[in-house]
Amino acid sequence: STLLQNYPNPFNPVTTIEFNLAEESVVSLKIYDVLGREIATLLNNEQMDDGEQSVEFDASTLTSGIYFYKLSVQGLDELQQHITSVKRMMLLK
Repeated sequence: STLLQNYPNPFNPVTTIEFNLAEESVVSLKIYDVLGREIATLLNNEQMDDGEQSVEFDASTLTSGIYFYKLSVQGLDELQQHITSVKRMMLLK
């Protein structure tokens, strides 16, 4: 799986997060503030097909600053490794 940089970045108030899945997987996508507190859950253990995926994040209720988004991917086969990727994004209001 590959997690791409959100766009636009910086953004206000909506951004798109894209990722590619090598195979059908169970996916979680969460947003965190700079202190590591979870701000939002965009995907929570969702089963998704392989290929390109995109999710919109609306940060209209949040303050300006740096946030992080974390993608967790688990293959459907129990033997598949669990992959986690993190990237940073900036909200400017």
